[in-house]
Amino acid sequence: MSRRKKDPLRPLTDEERTVLTQISRAQSEPASHVARAKELLAVAAGQTYVAAARAAGRRSGDAVAKLVARFNREGLAAIEPRHGGGPPVIYGPAERERILAEFRRVPDPARDGTATWSLSLLRDTLRRAADGWPQISTYTIWLVLHEAGYTCQKDRTWCQTGTVVRKRKGGAVAVTDPEAEAKKR
Repeated sequence: MSRRKKDPLRPLTDEERTVLTQISRAQSEPASHVARAKELLAVAAGQTYVAAARAAGRRSGDAVAKLVARFNREGLAAIEPRHGGGPPVIYGPAERERILAEFRRVPDPARDGTATWSLSLLRDTLRRAADGWPQISTYTIWLVLHEAGYTCQKDRTWCQTGTVVRKRKGGAVAVTDPEAEAKKR
């Protein structure tokens, strides 16, 4: 007989059950998400934490108990893994948005010394800003831009991935690939 659960799983809503079922069956989801979804569905079906862990191909019932407690607090966000150690995250979502906001701003040739952004010029601008970061690197900026879907072209311009400017009789037209996000994954 297992011991009493400190924080039993709360009843799942229909939407949560549907999403967890989809994730547990998906082959395109990360394996950690699939395993966590299977564990939560097994516990919701009445299995013990150890049995739920084994059903998902894991060993630890204690990890399932922690997942259940986190799911009770956060909901479906508990499926996503958190920062797993190492140095703390310096550039979180707010900082990344600040980098993207500066990138999206059209550079002023008189103030910024350029008509198009390069990584080094963007780095220098972010370092000089009042709310800037004196230690930001070009690699960090490049990484943020690539995660946002921008790529650097041969002519030193940046382009949103999945969007291309085509020449037509009526002039230049921006054409967007509707499946660009799916192809990135």
